[in-house]
Amino acid sequence: MSEHSAVLTERHGSVLVLRLNRPDARNAINGDIARGLEAGLDELERDDTLGCGVLAANGPIFSAGADLKLVASGQAAEMATPRGGFGGLVQRKRQKPLIAAVHSDALAGGFELALACDLIVAAEGIKMGLPETKRSLVALGGGLVELPRLVGEKLAMELALTGDPQPIERLYAIGLVNRVVPRDQVATEALALAARIGENGPLAVRATYRILRQGRDLDTDAQWKLSFEVGLPVFATEDAREGAMAFVQKRKPEWKGR
Repeated sequence: MSEHSAVLTERHGSVLVLRLNRPDARNAINGDIARGLEAGLDELERDDTLGCGVLAANGPIFSAGADLKLVASGQAAEMATPRGGFGGLVQRKRQKPLIAAVHSDALAGGFELALACDLIVAAEGIKMGLPETKRSLVALGGGLVELPRLVGEKLAMELALTGDPQPIERLYAIGLVNRVVPRDQVATEALALAARIGENGPLAVRATYRILRQGRDLDTDAQWKLSFEVGLPVFATEDAREGAMAFVQKRKPEWKGR
């Protein structure tokens, strides 16, 4: 386990857990967390033995979002990094998937951190939402950017304009959340999901992830072009041959990453 300021990182096989560690401050985002998350993502991206990340948190609260003491003192910029934006995460360009393990209510900036991840595992009975309009504020941590793409414009309008926190069961039903489990199983389920991804060919996972992430903002013709440009080279790799051979021989493949 290693530590960078208010973020702890720990490895579980090919999975890197990034754990928010300001429990006394409800894991509110400050400069330490923003820089710590950025450093953790750097570690995930540069290490070829790591295939997936999990964003979790110590303490009873996943994240209260922005540290309002910084906002009140005019130091809101401290909560962002040049590469990652708010929390060092929401605008970060990544090549590997990140799973949010959300064990408590996640509102405002806490919700935006979860939205910035690629998959979400959440606890039963919690709520998520963007209540900023209730305080005459605007959600600038990515929620207004991500929600329309993820749930459609009408639902995004409702969630953002009313500011009403939503039951996790509703967010699961509309496809915003991948798993809803008992609170004490959130971290275990997130790690299990990450491990499932890690069992697959790393080159294929990375190419698939890139096509999905980069292709979402392209028109259909550009999506097809990107798919072939990124995906076809994988078929010529040693891992692709190994995958086919392992299937024929009814054994577990041994990936080389080449």
